[in-house]
Amino acid sequence: MTSENPPSFMAAQCVSIPGKPQTGKKVCMLAYSFYESDNRIMRYAQALVERGDEVDVIALGSDEKQPAFEMVDGVGVHRIQRRVRNESSKYSYLWRLIQFCTKSSFSLGRLHWKRKYNLVHVHNVPDFLVFSAWLPKLAGAKIILDIHDILPEFFANKFRKPEDSLYVKLLKAVEWLSVRFANHVIISNHLWFDRITARSVAREKCSVFINYVDANLFGCQRTRKDDKFVMLYHGGLQRHQGLDIAIRAFAKVAQQKPGAEFHIYGGGNMKAEWQALAQELGLKKQVLFFESLPARQIAQVVANADLGIVPKRADSFGNEAYSTKIMEFMSLGVPVVVSSTKIDRYYFDDSVVRFFESGNSDALAEAILELANNPELRRGLVARASQYAIRNSWQNHKGDYLQLVDSLISPAAPQLTGGRFQPVLK
Repeated sequence: MTSENPPSFMAAQCVSIPGKPQTGKKVCMLAYSFYESDNRIMRYAQALVERGDEVDVIALGSDEKQPAFEMVDGVGVHRIQRRVRNESSKYSYLWRLIQFCTKSSFSLGRLHWKRKYNLVHVHNVPDFLVFSAWLPKLAGAKIILDIHDILPEFFANKFRKPEDSLYVKLLKAVEWLSVRFANHVIISNHLWFDRITARSVAREKCSVFINYVDANLFGCQRTRKDDKFVMLYHGGLQRHQGLDIAIRAFAKVAQQKPGAEFHIYGGGNMKAEWQALAQELGLKKQVLFFESLPARQIAQVVANADLGIVPKRADSFGNEAYSTKIMEFMSLGVPVVVSSTKIDRYYFDDSVVRFFESGNSDALAEAILELANNPELRRGLVARASQYAIRNSWQNHKGDYLQLVDSLISPAAPQLTGGRFQPVLK
């Protein structure tokens, strides 16, 4: 499948939300991602809709079965381009981004002409997607740039480029320009807040919102009743996620627990290579790969796991990229083994997760077997982690986001001050 799209798939519609008061604020979310699988965007959109605001999302579609437009829980989702995660080079990746930016600029301009948005909330990757909101900005709409991933480091990791390469320097320049175009910048963790404010933007223009778990979404119950021991990873299949480390560790685990299985949900450029690794190690029937699922379906998958695995490499990107899946496991009562990265040591400690030395498959296998063979240890981790997840759920923090939106749109609202919207978990 290519990134070319038939005209019908690009068609944008403007539909009012039935039964909702039309007196609230009008917000558009723009993202080069699949809305149904992006919990972060879904949380923002639902929080706004719940209080009576009107929300549209311009996003990607995953296949031809998805309509160009549909209402999803009160949110108008416009899918303007399909994507298959099979980019083999930086050029194919960049070309698809440029296509999306061009299409989204036209779609957003057309929708704004009808809707008159108060706010456009743009989600990276890429940072320069924020410039697609040029028309709403000229017309007076406020612009938020939400940095999910810090792009220069992400690019350097994905395509094995040194951080002093021309490409990475160019991306830092694009970051600098993008944050200046926005009225406010949201950054997805505190380590990246320090890094970005040191090189690109003033601290008082930024907020930190980590990927809090929505307890309404990740609140389902376990339904599996077999006696298997199922390990789970769900998320992107890129090199920094370290699934090769986890597969090699599982080969050692399987020798002692022959009935164990390792389920991997997601897509990415490393999927074929990791499938080949599992086959090479004789694990084809025990390491099972599944396609990505919408958030509501993946929540049930997580609830039925026995152990969560987060095996990131502690390199320049993976060392600082916050893993949402950790608190998803926590909120559903699943103990989790986590690579000892800088970011995860910042937010978590040994009382709520079982750390292992990053990159060490033997250490990961030892951690897995320790938890697999010790039900009491698992119960203790789960009990403490569940309380941690409750304290840091989206329900306890969405008011901060709504206040930020109001402070940008309404002059009479409480004004944003530097650092106000930087809730710390510990």
